[in-house]
Order: sequence, then structure tokens, then C-alpha cells
Amino acid sequence: MRTRENKYLAGCRGSGKVIHMRKKTVLITVLILFAFNLKAQDLDSLLLSISANEIQNFASGTFKGTLLINGPSVELPGKTDLNFIISHRFGALNLGFYNFFGMDQASTRIGLEYGLLNNLSLSMGRNTWEKTYDGAVKACILRQQTGKRNIPVTASIQSSVYLETLNWQYPDRENLLVSRFSYATHLIIARKFNDKLSLQISPVYIHKNLVPTREDPNNIFANGFGGRYKISRKISLNAEYYLLLSSETAEDFSNAMAVGVDIETGGHVFQLHCTNSQTMFSRGFITETTGNWLEGEIFFGFNICRVFSTGKTRKNIY
Repeated sequence: MRTRENKYLAGCRGSGKVIHMRKKTVLITVLILFAFNLKAQDLDSLLLSISANEIQNFASGTFKGTLLINGPSVELPGKTDLNFIISHRFGALNLGFYNFFGMDQASTRIGLEYGLLNNLSLSMGRNTWEKTYDGAVKACILRQQTGKRNIPVTASIQSSVYLETLNWQYPDRENLLVSRFSYATHLIIARKFNDKLSLQISPVYIHKNLVPTREDPNNIFANGFGGRYKISRKISLNAEYYLLLSSETAEDFSNAMAVGVDIETGGHVFQLHCTNSQTMFSRGFITETTGNWLEGEIFFGFNICRVFSTGKTRKNIY
């Protein structure tokens, strides 16, 4: 009996040790898992922090199209995208009922823009104003972004050339083709502040090979200001103003100003606006505007922009 009792007591003591060991094991396991969970949380936070610093968030849709109103916006067409643009300006509203408030007099431009790369495009157009042909190259040199690099603005450069093809005023004398050319270069800097508001500034340099008199400057400087405010997903309000900095030109011509609305419908963007300039290329509306808003010399017009994708991959960086 003693032997059996001793064995029984020994067994009880042994089971107590086993239970005690199991408690220690469970406690250690819980502590290890808890510590691992804390480390995993720290690791996740670290990875998220690294990802936030590595990922670049680019601003997109600063403006709805490559034209703000008359002048260029900071936008470019996407790679292999072809933009077909029809621009139209009626005559001045103060021409009265006989001319149907300017509907009988109009100026038109038809243009094409093609995206060679996501940051480089070419364009060409033909204007009824002075039968002028235009061509331009536009490049994005800086993109608004946050993340690893923080850049507060998007910047583009557009360089244009214009060729007037009216008949020579004095065909009997020697006329040089080079005198028909003029040039314009825009530096366009824009910032998208939020989903609704975008603003841009655009210093401009314009050169004319031939000017009417010796007193008229061949080189003209101006500064453009513009902005957009979205009132819905498809509609935005736009405004644009170009301030002439060359005093000789500013005395004879007006600063170009325009206000309008953009309406986006799928692949089309309709831009309806009023402006004091009837021309639709930089040399014309910046340096040769004569319209006065206070006297009713306001021209109603529109731009219709249609985008065609000509490649397999369509990617507009804006």
C-alpha cells in the first residue's frame, strides 16, 4: 500500500510540474507573440513611411485643355494623342442689329496638336486673320508633385512661329519673305491648389521681323495671368489677362482680357467665352488688341477641342 501510495503521490507531484511548465510555456508564448505584434506594427509603420516617401503623387487635370482661352495653358496632349481644335470669334457685340451683333463678321482658326511624348508636343494651325499659319513646339519641363520630391508647380515652354500670307500691299517693290515672320515664346507656370482652383502665370516674349514704323518695337514683352475654378465635375469658369510691358505698344493697343466657361463632354471640351480680341494666336491677341470692354467692343467666341487616340497606349500625364 505504501508503494502504491508513494507512486500515486509522485504522480500527482509530476503532473503539478507539468501543469506549471505548461503555464510557463503559454506565458512565454503570449509574451513572444505580443512582442512580435509590436515589432510587426512598427515594421508596418516603417514600411508605410518609406512607401509614402518613395511614391510620387503627380498633379493631374490642372486645366481641361491645352488652351486656357486665347493663350496656351500648361497642359500638353498625351503621347500619341491628336487634338483637333476649332476656334471661332464673332464680330464685336456693339456692331448692332444690322450686323446681328457681330455674327456677320467672324474669324476662325483650325489647328492640330500631336503628343510626341508625354512631355513634348507639336502643333500647327491656320487663321483667317491675315491668313496666318502658325506652328509651335511645347515641352513640359517641371511637374507639380509630392512624395520623394516636392515640386509646387508645373512648368511648360511653348515656342511659336507665325507666317502671314496676305497679298503684298505693294507688289511692285521688292518684298522679302522673312518680313512676314513673327515669333512668340511662353513660359507657363501653373499650380493646382486643390480639386477646384488652378492658377497660372505666363511671361511672354514676342518678336516681329517687320513693324509698321521705326518707332514700333520689334521685341515686345508681356505677362499673362489666368485661372480656372471648377463648379462641377464637367464645368469650370476660366479667366485670362495679358498685360503689355512694352510702353510703346501699350500706348496704342489694349491689354487682352477674356472670361469664359469650359464644358467637358467625353472626348470633347467646349470653351465658350467673351474677349476684347478677335485674333486667336499670341502675336495677334497680345500685341494687336484694340477692343475696349467699356465701349462694348467684346467678341463672343468658342473653342471646340476633340481628342483622338492614335496609338495603342494613351497616357496623359495631366
